[in-house]
Amino acid sequence: MEHWDVVVVGGGPAGAAAALAARRNRPSARVLVLDRTDFPRDKVCGDGIAAEALDVLGDLGVPPAAVTDGYPAVPRLRLRSPGGTTVERATARPSYVIPRAVLDARLIAAAQEAGAVLRRWQVRDVRVQDGHVELDGAVSAGVLIGADGAESVVRRAVGVRRNLPSQLAVALRGYAPEPPGQRGVQVITTTEQRWPAYAWSFPLGDGRANVGYGELVSGGATRAGLVEGLHRLLPGVEPDRLKAHRLPLSTGRPRQPDGRVLLAGDAAALINPLTGEGIFYAVLSGALAGAAAGSGADAGAHYRRALGHRLGGHLRHSSVVSRLSRWPVLMDAAFRAAAADQRVFDDVVALGLADGRLGVTTLAAAARSLR
Repeated sequence: MEHWDVVVVGGGPAGAAAALAARRNRPSARVLVLDRTDFPRDKVCGDGIAAEALDVLGDLGVPPAAVTDGYPAVPRLRLRSPGGTTVERATARPSYVIPRAVLDARLIAAAQEAGAVLRRWQVRDVRVQDGHVELDGAVSAGVLIGADGAESVVRRAVGVRRNLPSQLAVALRGYAPEPPGQRGVQVITTTEQRWPAYAWSFPLGDGRANVGYGELVSGGATRAGLVEGLHRLLPGVEPDRLKAHRLPLSTGRPRQPDGRVLLAGDAAALINPLTGEGIFYAVLSGALAGAAAGSGADAGAHYRRALGHRLGGHLRHSSVVSRLSRWPVLMDAAFRAAAADQRVFDDVVALGLADGRLGVTTLAAAARSLR
């Protein structure tokens, strides 16, 4: 049986970050990345990349300019509340919109340049043994990192339950001509119909936009309903190649297990429950998992502590706000406060797209706007 120090299942942003971190933390480590498809390959996603995700990649030795090359900064964000309040402001730091076929290929190439080995392999069987983890009876790993997405084989193999329907969203995404007046502006618009639900339109800078619509599975989502919601919130937009995907929200994230098997990104249900953003969570959790992999049998405990230290407070805040957001009147109040105060706007953006928390200023401003 072929043995590797670290095996990463899934070569997306979480998996590539895990491989980069494992090699950076322990340059002699033998790191293998397994993915069921070849790169470049498409991945259903909103394609939005927050500046904080680029910070994590930069710390792993991947220059932000190498990630964003050919795609212009998107410096503004427009938000529409369920009640119709619209706010558009410059964000504290610009975001980028990069198709996943491009982003993922760049990141896995960086992991290979750092010394990781990539193979096309669809993992079917995972068995935890004393001192190692076996995959398909052919490969063994000192530590296994499951970064294989929402339908994670690794997560199922170690007995971690799936998210409940109320903790699971489904979204539809396609590409369309950039709507008039949207150059340099990301748009997120919400609605009281089938709440909580939202649509987005993110410009790529080449005349196209990534557009989509998502809602909770527990609301009875169907493909026809998703298409109707997209057209209702983004009238006149006619995307092609519509594809759907599931989003396991962080409100249903499992407790990271002890031992030699770690879960990162979507496999760990790390999707922002307010916006559906997952790339920042993916690269951050992947980086933390890769760094913890050097701890061998104690990797799970080390990773759990690191994840709690880095994201625990933010995840508690986003979970609370997610529950409060079930009342559209509270969302309207927050958006009115964001329209009146740049500091509130920045707080809201950081909570939805990165690792921010709601400060006293934001809570007080939202409370005042309720009156």
